[in-house]
Amino acid sequence: MSTTTMTTDTTEPPLPDAGLADADIGVIVAYFVCILAVGIWAMCRTNRSSVSGFFLAGRDITWFPVGASLFSSNIGSGHFVGLAGTGAAAGIAQGSFEWNAILTLLLLGWIFAPIYIASGVVTMPEYLRERFGGQRIRTFLSLLSLILYIFTKISADLFAGAIFIQEALGWNLYLAIVILLAITALYTVTGGLAAVIYTDTVQTVIMLIGGLIMMGLSFEYIGGYNELEPKYMAAIPDVRPANTTCGLPRPDSFHVFRDPIDSDLPWPGMLFGISIIATWYWCTDQVIVQRTLAAKDLSHAKGGCVMAGLLKILPMYMMVMVGMISRIIFPNSIACADPKVCKDACGSSVGCTNYAYAKLVLFIMPTGLKGLLLAVMIAALMSSLTSVFNSASTLFTCDIWAKLRPKAGTKELMIVGRVFILVMVGISVAWVPIIQAFADGKLFDYIQSITSFLAPPITAVFVMAVFWGRLNEPGTFWGLVLGLAVGIVRMILEFAVGAPACGKPEFRPTILYKVHYLYFAMILFAITIAISVAVSLVTPPIDERCLVRLTYWTRYCKRKRWHIQDLIKEKQGTTNGGFVADEKPEKDSISQASEPPVNEDPNPKPKSWGRKIFDLFLGIEDSGKEPTPEELEIIQSGMMDITEEKWPAIYVNIAGILMCCGGVYLFAFYA
Repeated sequence: MSTTTMTTDTTEPPLPDAGLADADIGVIVAYFVCILAVGIWAMCRTNRSSVSGFFLAGRDITWFPVGASLFSSNIGSGHFVGLAGTGAAAGIAQGSFEWNAILTLLLLGWIFAPIYIASGVVTMPEYLRERFGGQRIRTFLSLLSLILYIFTKISADLFAGAIFIQEALGWNLYLAIVILLAITALYTVTGGLAAVIYTDTVQTVIMLIGGLIMMGLSFEYIGGYNELEPKYMAAIPDVRPANTTCGLPRPDSFHVFRDPIDSDLPWPGMLFGISIIATWYWCTDQVIVQRTLAAKDLSHAKGGCVMAGLLKILPMYMMVMVGMISRIIFPNSIACADPKVCKDACGSSVGCTNYAYAKLVLFIMPTGLKGLLLAVMIAALMSSLTSVFNSASTLFTCDIWAKLRPKAGTKELMIVGRVFILVMVGISVAWVPIIQAFADGKLFDYIQSITSFLAPPITAVFVMAVFWGRLNEPGTFWGLVLGLAVGIVRMILEFAVGAPACGKPEFRPTILYKVHYLYFAMILFAITIAISVAVSLVTPPIDERCLVRLTYWTRYCKRKRWHIQDLIKEKQGTTNGGFVADEKPEKDSISQASEPPVNEDPNPKPKSWGRKIFDLFLGIEDSGKEPTPEELEIIQSGMMDITEEKWPAIYVNIAGILMCCGGVYLFAFYA
């Protein structure tokens, strides 16, 4: 295809050589010292010798660390690189993904979290097992979640972190990633969720300070916020394909609501499709929900959701618009539209927008602050990875290993959880070459579309489980399986067929290029609901005694809950003596993990000094006298209590309303 050269002079400013000054290195070292100190403090502060202590931080975390950890767990290096890249390429619309979290965090704090806490579960697959009985749904969802963690969350953040490290330091990619993963795994393995939450709090502060300084310097460089729109619309590369719109900014770059038919992000999909995806992420994903389960009470969980929702306003300005400023300063490289120019600029013939944030950091940040921004990127990468590692460990230990070895004691579960984190580290390192293969400027869109193909059935199942007591296990299973099958078919077609390059004729089937992935998310959500409802209505319902504290309508119920499998045995006459609901104590992960290990040696041999140090380091030292069943019941009932004190409840409700109003205003202002 022929190209034309623009006559305007858009010579880009030169970048400094890769490498860091002594002041930058000092800032990074100070960051690592601070993070390790906080991790060690968290190790010493909390009880890590039980499932509740290790995986839920003893359920004693206040609203501020909960909110900071929610934000930090969500904002990884993929956000800095990906959001800035999409902002450089297409404007502000991608920022609405962040603002949508305001609504879904309200759903988490006020609807889903109360049910999860009242039910006494540790993991989301465990909730489905309690709600529907059996193991196939729980195991299926656990395996699916682990696969999604490896191939979306970890891959995106490692790829984005690698881009920044390569641009800023010129280091060996594999060495840098292995070092980061090793440090990340160290305090995740030793400290459990408490270490993750408290280090997330520190990392949130670092990310906000560095990101806001970067934002301020960027806007100052172009002359202020009011200069963003005219200069962005004029940021056109010198070389681009003739007779096309390639390389030109989108006419709707400063609109979050775009044409419902032909735009890159149609407004019905932005309102409803994103809400479906966001509900999966914020309300049913183990990584996020686990933070609210660690709160000391429901008011603190809600307060953490409000804090995280308010912080989610910032990425539009700190990342999306900063990426747009990078395009203004570097129109020929960041906005390149000719494959040869892109290849020379960043090594990818598809595009270089993923390099927008890293390139601007090297250009605009002074010595010392450049090290701070590198620490910010490391903080974002590590906070996301620690969250994934800890939550994946929880899923594997509580939902898979405990099923394979039902008689496993507390100590075995703690060791297996930590070893699995090391396995995740190994898989992450092995996945790096695959990440590089996808480093073509489209990784962020790839992650969003993958989520649209796989997440809606999970969202549908959880929403119906919470609000519709008639939903049963067969309806849930077949809705989940068939819905995911439809999503996988669309996903295979999407990536097998590919998409035409800019300026090339369309060759995809109509179902692919006319049905946007956000529209497909809405369709898949409806298909899953239809299947689940149809199957549930033609199969027997679940006994109401088995739904106690498992739905929105029964969350405050104080009766003992029957387990579905026990009820089946009772009806078949295979139980011991024919119990009644109010006489049978229920068990969950917390109570089971608190019980003394089966096969415990009554006369244990004295431990060696080496073994004592090892147990102390991992937090699996003997805890002394085991609690009695009566004490266990009191502890468990306290952890499952969702009653709130009057004034804290009023405060968080008012804060939630104000946050929701702020979100509506932002959408209206940028519509």
